[in-house]
Amino acid sequence: MNQKTKLSETLQKLEDIELALNESSIVAITDNKGVIQFANEKFCEMSKYSLKELIGSKQSIVNSGYHSRDFFKEMWRTIGTGNVWKGEIKNKAKDGTFYWVNTTIVPFLKENGKPFKYVSIRHDITKRKEYEETIKQMAFYDPLTSLPNRNALTEWITKEAMEVGESITVLFMDIDRFKSINDNFGHRTGDKILNEVAKRLQNCITSFDFIVRQGGDEFIVFLKELSDQQEIMTVVDKIKEQFNLPFFINGKKIATSTSIGISMNTLEDKEIELLSFIEATIRQADTAMYHAKRNGGNSHCFNTFDQNKEMERYYLLDQEVKYALGQNQFSILYHPLVSLKDNKINGVEALLRWNNKKLGSVSPVEFIPILEELGLIIPVGKWVLKSVCKQMKSWHDNGVHINRASVNVSPVQFRSQNFVNDVKEILQETGLEAKYLEMEITEGTILNIKNPEGTLSELRDLGVSISIDDFGTGYSSLSYLKRLPVNTIKIDKSFIDDLDIEGEVIVDTIISMGKNLKYNVVAEGIENAEQASYLKAQNCHEGQGYFWSKPIEAKRITKLYEEQVSSINVK
Repeated sequence: MNQKTKLSETLQKLEDIELALNESSIVAITDNKGVIQFANEKFCEMSKYSLKELIGSKQSIVNSGYHSRDFFKEMWRTIGTGNVWKGEIKNKAKDGTFYWVNTTIVPFLKENGKPFKYVSIRHDITKRKEYEETIKQMAFYDPLTSLPNRNALTEWITKEAMEVGESITVLFMDIDRFKSINDNFGHRTGDKILNEVAKRLQNCITSFDFIVRQGGDEFIVFLKELSDQQEIMTVVDKIKEQFNLPFFINGKKIATSTSIGISMNTLEDKEIELLSFIEATIRQADTAMYHAKRNGGNSHCFNTFDQNKEMERYYLLDQEVKYALGQNQFSILYHPLVSLKDNKINGVEALLRWNNKKLGSVSPVEFIPILEELGLIIPVGKWVLKSVCKQMKSWHDNGVHINRASVNVSPVQFRSQNFVNDVKEILQETGLEAKYLEMEITEGTILNIKNPEGTLSELRDLGVSISIDDFGTGYSSLSYLKRLPVNTIKIDKSFIDDLDIEGEVIVDTIISMGKNLKYNVVAEGIENAEQASYLKAQNCHEGQGYFWSKPIEAKRITKLYEEQVSSINVK
């Protein structure tokens, strides 16, 4: 093959390569100062500039302003030293639209190794970048409010460069009574309020701050430049003012407010992981918000050491109580119900107790609300009911004839659709006659549940007795009580503690009313002979309290009963 043929073939290959490049790529050639000397049709199409406008212009004609100076500085350093540069660049077309290109810049060198021109080969990746942005939006931003979400928060924390001694303030907030808004106006209205809240919060913070929708109606604000309490309160007051402005949704005026927890922390050790530091600060602000809500809402609360200790115990209780039933940590004590007429034990009230290896003996005041919150009160309540019925049957089979066992019922249990059926099955399984079982329900539960008559009537139809606990604290009306199938009312301990002239009037009224309505009347919290004597004189039927006995184990109830029988036989 001669030289002419080889040259012809080489030229043909170059033409083919040129054609392929022009069809598939955006190609430009610039001098060593970045002035465009050649641009193909693809470049004109993408940039919306004509060839005449591009030739002689600097490559920066398509600069979008998206990339930093350092970005281009590094690019020019690479190609200026004769090396190939590869990267993704966001450019701006003549009509103002943006496009992304995957770029390779190849320097052509003189004999001395210095570049004299550059060939840039670009490929349009705009759609791919749009997909990536959509995916990022879905992953890092809340679809309802467009605020950053928890994933974005983790990314923000990772990028933050907090120095030792630098402070951050976290505001943790939620919307007061937001569930009520959803229940009354619908979730679409609730969503619109959340969207509006997000906009109002953004108007309260600076560009240095960061805001996240935590989930539901909870929002977190991070204040990086503020550590002075007065400055922080300026932001808090501004947020509260925004919340207190009414929301106008679908022609409806809706009022709400917010509870805000505030935690200020300083990074004191460079060895502390920043993510753990921020997460701890968030938890503290959440704890403070919980206390603000307990104060009635529409308020704020700064985090304190005591709050943290209280929340640590709450979390420990929350974890441990989940396994308490399965690990047989629960037990039942029985508090005697005594006839004021002859001091005989008429019945017992069953009381749930929890003893844990880590926590020791835990008060029901602490663990019952957690059981209710977790929904565990239903299986635990069934266990209590079954245990008490078995114990009552055992007592009767062994000659301990106690008239009734009273079992406390949680509002969560009472609302359960299976509650009455569970009671029926347990009575059948244990063989206890229904007349020996009493369900004790607080007056507050009765007043706060719609149409309680149905469930109470079903229990009465089984033959189970009904007792109203804490009577007098729920401000119930007589006409309301009259409709309920109730057997017993228990006068709350607070009235027995204050048996002064006014207290006696209240107690006398409750006893008289109860007797007129044919209720059995029980006085709780009797601790001394004077209280017992007074209540006996008023013909109160039964008493309960430390004057006779504290809550005790089943075997000690048996002993008390046997001592009582022996005493009667001796007489």
